[in-house]
Amino acid sequence: MSFHATGTFDVKITPEGEPDAADGTSLGQMLLDKQFHGPLDATGKGRMLSAQTGVKGSAVYVALERVTGTLNGRSGSFVLRHVGTMDRGHPHLSISVVPDSGFGGLAGISGEMAIKVADGNHYYDFIYDLPGE
Repeated sequence: MSFHATGTFDVKITPEGEPDAADGTSLGQMLLDKQFHGPLDATGKGRMLSAQTGVKGSAVYVALERVTGTLNGRSGSFVLRHVGTMDRGHPHLSISVVPDSGFGGLAGISGEMAIKVADGNHYYDFIYDLPGE
């Protein structure tokens, strides 16, 4: 049986090093620092790699993020895998729990997360399975 958690999060993205610009494509590295609010009350720490092409609206990012805190009262941690692409302004984002990355009360967790940004606010929508819930 799947469960559903929605809420908000704050994010700080810090560039790490200078972006590389070659042949119209720039490569970047960033540190992620998040605070999730709601049923997922946790911090997220991660690293992101990105590439922006010379074509307006086309880019990609990949990231790994360790989430540590509580989910509906169960304490522990897990890792999220992010892959996001923009194809001439058309976005596609896939965020999922890395298999077997759950620890503590979140051991065995699996699931998919969606994020939305509206009016400057960040929202998460997390569909997950957790043994014993």
